[in-house]
Amino acid sequence: MILVSIAVVCQMVFVRAVLNESSIWQTEFVMYLLVAATFIGAPYILLTRGHVAVDVVPLMVRPRMRRQLHLIGSVIALVFCGLFLWASIPWWHDTWVNNQTTASMWRARLWIPYLSVPVGLSLLCLQYLAEVWLVITQREHPFGLSPDDRI
Repeated sequence: MILVSIAVVCQMVFVRAVLNESSIWQTEFVMYLLVAATFIGAPYILLTRGHVAVDVVPLMVRPRMRRQLHLIGSVIALVFCGLFLWASIPWWHDTWVNNQTTASMWRARLWIPYLSVPVGLSLLCLQYLAEVWLVITQREHPFGLSPDDRI
């Protein structure tokens, strides 16, 4: 999605600068595509631990406390994502039922890009549940740190 966004931005620059024409759909398309990439990509980032993490505190505590910290943080994040998901479903559904479109000449149907929010949040909630389950069942170490990792 990000690569497609880059290509569309390059096309938009070409259309504006070289052909001296106005862009109609490119800005909105890129904006919605980047939002979709963010929400749909978030569960994968969580899975691969690709997010920026400061693990000083988990490295300073014993493995048992590390597990508790991980579970508390994951449950808080899961509750937040669940509430956000709960709020996003009616928001998306309203755009679908009322066939809302963008205000530009492009008139894109909003339910299509808005769908990425509840889909991404659903996948993120499932990934958090999987993380919690793996730590509780001791199939994975909390924060990806082995019990030997200490400061």
